[in-house]
Amino acid sequence: HLAAVYDMTAPAENNTAVNVGGTTHAVELARALEVERLHHVSSIAVAGAYKGVFEESMFDEGQKLPSPYHRTKFESERIVREQPYVPWRVYRPAVVVGDSKTGEMDKVDGPYYFFKAIQRARGLFPEWMPLVGLDLGRTNVVPVDWVAAALDHIAHEPDLDNRAFHLTDPRLQRVDEVFNEFAAAAHAPRFAISIDKRLTDALPKWPLALAMQLPPWRQVRNITLRELGIPEEVLAHVELKPRFDTREAERALRGSALEQPPPLHDYAGRLWDYWEREMDPGLARGRTLKEELGGKHVMITGASSGIGRATALKIAAAGGVPLLVARNVEKLEEVRAEIVAAGGTAYVYAADISDMESVDRLLERVLADHRNVDMLVNNAGRSIRRSIALSYDRFHDFERTMQLNY
Repeated sequence: HLAAVYDMTAPAENNTAVNVGGTTHAVELARALEVERLHHVSSIAVAGAYKGVFEESMFDEGQKLPSPYHRTKFESERIVREQPYVPWRVYRPAVVVGDSKTGEMDKVDGPYYFFKAIQRARGLFPEWMPLVGLDLGRTNVVPVDWVAAALDHIAHEPDLDNRAFHLTDPRLQRVDEVFNEFAAAAHAPRFAISIDKRLTDALPKWPLALAMQLPPWRQVRNITLRELGIPEEVLAHVELKPRFDTREAERALRGSALEQPPPLHDYAGRLWDYWEREMDPGLARGRTLKEELGGKHVMITGASSGIGRATALKIAAAGGVPLLVARNVEKLEEVRAEIVAAGGTAYVYAADISDMESVDRLLERVLADHRNVDMLVNNAGRSIRRSIALSYDRFHDFERTMQLNY
């Protein structure tokens, strides 16, 4: 049972209807179907504001549940635990981010809320400029592909019923260090030093709280958060109060390639790249790759290998129609076959770009087949691959290079 509202900003009634009501229905369905086992995807949110190590065997420890999301995830897990009909296994993922291999993500949540602030910082300051920040405590971030694979692995292991498993990173993750990983991926300035949280926690909170109630400061704060796309509700939950024991999960995953999630450092760049290309709310409509290229005819010269071939595959995957141009028809047909096998469309045109008559014939054929060409990727080219000093007696190399490249 996976369906749930995973959103700190969602209204309380939505959280209750989906998380609690939906889990009730899932249990009823499991009972009606007499299933062998119910796998319930919960969340580390059930630990709420618990202080200390929250073990996998723990559940109702009197912890404070500070938001509707925390409360409804707790109640959902309680429903699964207390039903007497079928054995269960509970999985509690940490803060889930995009795919560690592709960067793909389908919603802004968790650390993604702060990507726009990183992007703005990049525009205001040079990358080398050191920043001073606040120690905001700990967090716990894991990629979605690891969570899915670990859950699948544990689900197929024997004799693990009626237990909970923390799908979290056992390594310490500080909020400022996570921020720095994404800032590095964005080529933005990073925190060189963070003021120790023990110092800020020791200071009285009322002066700042009082200042924030004054209309001018409150207005500035609200405008800043709105411009950066950071919801008010998210700020209160940046820090995770509990730490999470992972012994049960580690034991179940032992011997597999999933014993620990990949470190954020290894895939933060992919997450940032995907967000900036596909999810950035500042992107003008029609400027994402799929919106820009969908249905467009794109002529690619030198499309039989290398950059040209890779470009053709990328354009076709985004819904564009590559017109593949090169001298080698066999290689072009291989590229076209790969595109068609992936569900795309492409056309092959053999031509020698260094021969003007061949170019004229190419254009006649292309414009007879298609109403127009929307874009040109002028990729075909030649490199002499030696220094000028070693080329004085090879004037034909210059001629051939200029004929094609110019």
